[in-house]
Amino acid sequence: MEDKKTSSYPTEGQHLPFPSKDLALLWRIPFPTETEPDRVGFALRERIKELNCLYGVSQLAERNLYSIDDLLRELVNFLPHSWQYPEITCARIFFKGKTYTSDKFKMTNWRQSSRIYMYHEAVGECGIFYLEECPPADEGPFLKEERALLDAVAEQIGAIATRISADLELQETNQQLTLERKALQEANTALRLVLTRIEQEKQEIHQDIKMNVEKILMPILNALALQLPPSQKKYVEMLQTNLEEITSPFISQLSISYHSMTPTEIAICNMIRNGMRTKEIAEMRSVSGATINRHREKIRRKLKITNQDVNLATFLESNMWGGKQKVTD
Repeated sequence: MEDKKTSSYPTEGQHLPFPSKDLALLWRIPFPTETEPDRVGFALRERIKELNCLYGVSQLAERNLYSIDDLLRELVNFLPHSWQYPEITCARIFFKGKTYTSDKFKMTNWRQSSRIYMYHEAVGECGIFYLEECPPADEGPFLKEERALLDAVAEQIGAIATRISADLELQETNQQLTLERKALQEANTALRLVLTRIEQEKQEIHQDIKMNVEKILMPILNALALQLPPSQKKYVEMLQTNLEEITSPFISQLSISYHSMTPTEIAICNMIRNGMRTKEIAEMRSVSGATINRHREKIRRKLKITNQDVNLATFLESNMWGGKQKVTD
């Protein structure tokens, strides 16, 4: 015997139940129980007007993306067509201190209204008025469906106004950021020009110092060395070496590339680079040869060439800026 299957579709006069009480609260207008064709046709025509109203509000919002003022000016003339007696209906919208009224607007006692909210704060009111007395219905002369429609329109106005306000604020913020970014780019350009000019001036100062040393001081020291006895020539040589260290770009490059170098180690590097031997450097600096050797070991360690078959003088002359050549020390 074949089992009977229960249909999941509602039969005539039945309706699908809501899955929860919370969702049931969203259904503000109950299903009609009328069966007379005329009354059913009337109810359907009213529901079509209400749907057109909600659709029209959305279309007006799309047409006035960034102007709540233009939206409300059009909307107030659109709303009366969605009520039961459009020929004697007028509308008024208060919004943030401004009033918008439909054509032939007149205050009457036959009215219904709904508050407009933004961020949970009342900012206005949407009202519908009948110019003549009409038959009583659910709320004075108004249908319960019209109450639900008016509340929905007021809620839509609040949501649209919130969106427009946020969009305009975002546009203003973007414009401000664009201006600030442009100002920052201009400031960066100006700063680069200043830094470039400073670097040029530094190079010019360095060239001037170098030229003065080479053209003025060195000839004087050379002439002085010829007049001094051998025991005092060392002092002239020391002056010449120190002046060469001041004007040599090698010193600044070495300082920048190897921050851990001490001033003494940089001076010894320059002497080694100029071909001076350990004994000569020790005599020049008035220290022992062992002290200079310890400095050499520290220098090799900081240059990361410890235990490598690399000549320190050759490395300092060229290889520290390019490829390494292995030369027996």
